Amino acid sequence: MSRDTENRKLLWKLVTIACAMFGFGFALVPFYEQICAATGINNLFNSGNAVNTQIDSSRTLTVELDANINGLPWRFAPRERTVRVHPGELVQVAYMVRNNSDRPMVGQAVPSYGPQLAGKYFKKLDCFCFTQQTLAPGEARVMPVLFVIDPAMPAEVGTVTLSYTFFELKGAAAAPAGRGNAS
Repeated sequence: MSRDTENRKLLWKLVTIACAMFGFGFALVPFYEQICAATGINNLFNSGNAVNTQIDSSRTLTVELDANINGLPWRFAPRERTVRVHPGELVQVAYMVRNNSDRPMVGQAVPSYGPQLAGKYFKKLDCFCFTQQTLAPGEARVMPVLFVIDPAMPAEVGTVTLSYTFFELKGAAAAPAGRGNAS
């Protein structure tokens, strides 16, 4: 056999091996899917079936929202009076506030819960009550509250009231509008 013939045979063998390796690589994808489906591990292809197991969808709680003012010429109210939530569900609600005075004012909201034991299970992740609020004369603002109710809340609690009372901070200097505010 001549050297050219041997080289051609070797070339065809190498091309065949390369094509077989390429095909094997494609065949691994469905094979991997089948193994993952059978074992239930690391199945990246069916991530749409993921369920948040921290949410107790068998229970629904009513959260009543309340707003009060103590010593401020402000209007303060929740955007909605009640929301229905599942324990463990991430929920966002909003409150509206407006300074009806002719001067900048600083206020601080203080939360309370009913029944009182609900405070132990009510987890606020973001809240306007975490910081002082400075409002310019006539300024209105929407203030969100982001919370989760712990699924460990006793089953006999079906309604939780989240109430905020705004107090004026008379010793605090009002920052210029748009600065030093948490919105």
